[in-house]
Amino acid sequence: MNDKNSLSHTTWRCKYHIIIVPKYRRMVIYNKLRLDIGKILRMLIERKPGCKLLEAEACPDHVHMLIEIPPKYGISEFMGYLKSKSTLMIFERHANMKYKFGNRKFWARGYYVDTVGKNEKVIKEYIQNQLQEDKLADQMSMKEFIDPFTGEPVK
Repeated sequence: MNDKNSLSHTTWRCKYHIIIVPKYRRMVIYNKLRLDIGKILRMLIERKPGCKLLEAEACPDHVHMLIEIPPKYGISEFMGYLKSKSTLMIFERHANMKYKFGNRKFWARGYYVDTVGKNEKVIKEYIQNQLQEDKLADQMSMKEFIDPFTGEPVK
């Protein structure tokens, strides 16, 4: 399975398991809006270039997501974007929540993130390719300090 991606000078495979929780675990609200929240999160993830939502599960009081995020985005930057924009969209679509729950904060303060797996075969393959490229570059740019025909130092 070839699931590596690349940018101009980077080959990457960054998958993150992320869990976010509604503030105070408001299950009453969250259960009613679960499908709409899922659509909002999916839409926001797809708006970021290179990001993909691979899997997601909306549990009764939290959301699990498996997201592929390119290394050009920091995970904290991405989560700040996702949580802030989704909060605005949730309160915009469901205006009655503003008055019931005040302060327009939907998600709890933090989040859980973990990297997903490592494939030793892919890593070894990448290292071998880099070593071969380095050897070729060294051979092409190697300056000879001793003339191979005369045995004298090159000036």
